[in-house]
Amino acid sequence: MPGTVIIGAGHGGVQLAASLRETGYEGRVRLISADPDLPYHKPPLSKSFMKTPDAPLQPLRGEAFFDQNDIALDLGREVVRVERERKRLICSDGSALDYDKLVLATGTRARKLTVPGAELDGVHSLRTAEDARALRADLPGARRVVVIGGGFIGLEAAAMLAARGLSVSVVELAPRLLGRAVSSITAQTIASYLEGEGVSLHLDTAIEAIDGQNGRVTDVRLSDEVLAADLVLVGVGAEPMDELARDAGLVVENGIVVDEFLATSAPDIFAIGDCVSFPQVHLGCHTRLESVQNATDQARSLAQTLTGTPQPYAALPWFWSDIGAVKLQIAGLAREGGETLATRSDDGQVKSVYHLAGGQLVACETLNSAGEHMLSRRMIAEGITPARTVLETGDTAEIKKAYAAVKNF
Repeated sequence: MPGTVIIGAGHGGVQLAASLRETGYEGRVRLISADPDLPYHKPPLSKSFMKTPDAPLQPLRGEAFFDQNDIALDLGREVVRVERERKRLICSDGSALDYDKLVLATGTRARKLTVPGAELDGVHSLRTAEDARALRADLPGARRVVVIGGGFIGLEAAAMLAARGLSVSVVELAPRLLGRAVSSITAQTIASYLEGEGVSLHLDTAIEAIDGQNGRVTDVRLSDEVLAADLVLVGVGAEPMDELARDAGLVVENGIVVDEFLATSAPDIFAIGDCVSFPQVHLGCHTRLESVQNATDQARSLAQTLTGTPQPYAALPWFWSDIGAVKLQIAGLAREGGETLATRSDDGQVKSVYHLAGGQLVACETLNSAGEHMLSRRMIAEGITPARTVLETGDTAEIKKAYAAVKNF
């Protein structure tokens, strides 16, 4: 029997293969990836992988794991077409594979920068191991780096490059860093930290062109100045890789549209991870999240469905980012027009930002406060909101005491 075929061997795809075996699935499991590398952790690519020239990729699972769990791993193989009626996949080499159940875990690709000079040598993006190797190989000759985009990947890389002694500038079109991913208070705290590390920030600034000489980048031309650059890192967001779904006639809107059981609009085809638009129960609408946690939680949920015990996907989202010495952790999803409460540590630095909507705790951002993050995750997931006066203290012990009192009431 063809069994279950998973296209994409990122965090979600690998977790699904593992979870299928853990939940007793006895059919064939095949994991297909166009990437030739053994499946690896993505977050370290912008941090530890860059720190030393010979740092290895961090595998999601050892190679023996796939053999021991009878998971067929097809690396460096690209699926180019889904034939729904025949339940067949066509690969770029002309070969065909049949399936009983198909799972699209195709992820995202880096959004391209559309300005003159974006194709010059020395201009990099950072989404895959191949991207990371190319960037790392280019670093030894660089002294001045321009990072285009003030999102998580760009800021993680900027902090790492500055720590290596390079001159780093970040250019962001929006008036602040991290867009709508965090509160303005958290964004400003991270901006101040980066500036303290020597990173030059150019906010609310457009890029006119990337200039070069002999085919290689020499500077980045802004609307009001020119930044010299030996190397440019572009981090202007990501796009869902939904072409297979679109071409197969599945419903696609800001990603592959799925229901609460992660099923697409076609029978026996499911989708998980960064490429998916799903009904987010905490927001009450369809959304798409780029998060390791979301991908792996969706994988575990789908494994239950595929083994006969379906449960609607309802995991609380949480995120993290290591920007130099700042560990940013986010629990839940903030809503437009909500209330924010910021707390500070003894040295006056922002420690946490609580988000409330209608008096209910819905999200929390913490900076180097892991205990508070874990506590906030529990409170949000369980719908428990301590008194505002308690949250304002930022005292984890007091908040925990208040949480326990409500929970045991």
